[in-house]
Amino acid sequence: MDPRRLLIFRTVVRNGSIGAGARELGWTQPAVSQHLAALEKELGTQLLLRSSSGVTPTEAGQRLAVHAEAIASQLAAAEEELADITALRRGRVRFATFPSAAAVLLPPALARMRETAPGVDVTFEELEPPDAIPALLANELDLALVFRYDGTDVDAEGALEWTPLLEDRVLAVLPLDHPRAEDPSLELGDLAHESWIAGCERCRANLMSSARCAGFEPTVRHSTDDATVVQRLVEHGGGVALLPEITLEASPPRAVRVRELPGLSTRTIGLVSRRGALSIPAVSALRDALAAETGERAVEAALI
Repeated sequence: MDPRRLLIFRTVVRNGSIGAGARELGWTQPAVSQHLAALEKELGTQLLLRSSSGVTPTEAGQRLAVHAEAIASQLAAAEEELADITALRRGRVRFATFPSAAAVLLPPALARMRETAPGVDVTFEELEPPDAIPALLANELDLALVFRYDGTDVDAEGALEWTPLLEDRVLAVLPLDHPRAEDPSLELGDLAHESWIAGCERCRANLMSSARCAGFEPTVRHSTDDATVVQRLVEHGGGVALLPEITLEASPPRAVRVRELPGLSTRTIGLVSRRGALSIPAVSALRDALAAETGERAVEAALI
C-alpha cells in the first residue's frame, strides 16, 4: 500500500470532499482523484461514496481512515522527535577517552554542554586509544578522544575520521636529587644510562623512538599506565620517565623535577569518529565543546 496515497485519502476524508482535500494539499482536484482511484484499485475495494455534496467513506473506507490517522500521528511524532534532536533538545552521544583527558578536558567540556545542549545525554567510558578504536569500528561508540605521537601506527583508524584538537608537550620526569635535575643543558641523550619507567602502549613506543633518535636504547625497568605510580617510582629512585603535560596536570607533580628537553616531540590529542557521525547534531555539539575547551588551552599556552 502506497503510504502517500493513504495520507491523501485521510486528508480527503477529514475535509469531506475531494475539492477541499485538494485545496489543503495544494494539488489539483483531478490529481487527487487519480490517487484515490489508484488506492481503491490497489486494495480491490471502494473506499469512498461520491456525491454532489462531497464524499462519505464506505465501511472499508472508515476502517482504513482509522489506520490512516494512526499512521499520520506516528509520522508527526517522528518529525517532532527528529526536530528535537536537530535542535539539540534531546539526543545521546556514546563517548570514550583516556584517563588524563577524562580528568582534565572532559569535565569542563560537559559543563559547556549543559549550557549549549542541555538535552543531550553524554555517556562516558574510560578507554585507552587501542581499545577505543575497535569500539568505534564496532559501533559501540559515537566519538572518542584519543592521542597520537608522530610514530603512532594508525592503520586500524583508516576507516575513521580524525579531527586534531591539541598539541600536548612531552616532558621528562626526574628525581629531585638527580645530579642533572637543574642542568639547563640537559638533553635526552644524557639520560641514556638511567633506568626508565614506560607507560601505555603508545607512550612506550614514543619513549623507544625518542631514545633511539637520541642515540640510545632505553632500559625499561618498570611499566605502568598510572601517572601517580610513575611519579612515586621516580621519587624513590625507581628510574626516570617521559610524561605528557596533560597527564601531569591530571596527576600534579610534587616530589619530582619536571623538565622540558630539546628534541622531545609532542603528542596530538584529537577526536576519532565514524565517517559522517560529526553531522549528527548531538555528536557535533560534543565535538564543539571539546574543541572550545582545547582551543582555550592552546591560547593560554601561547600567552605563557
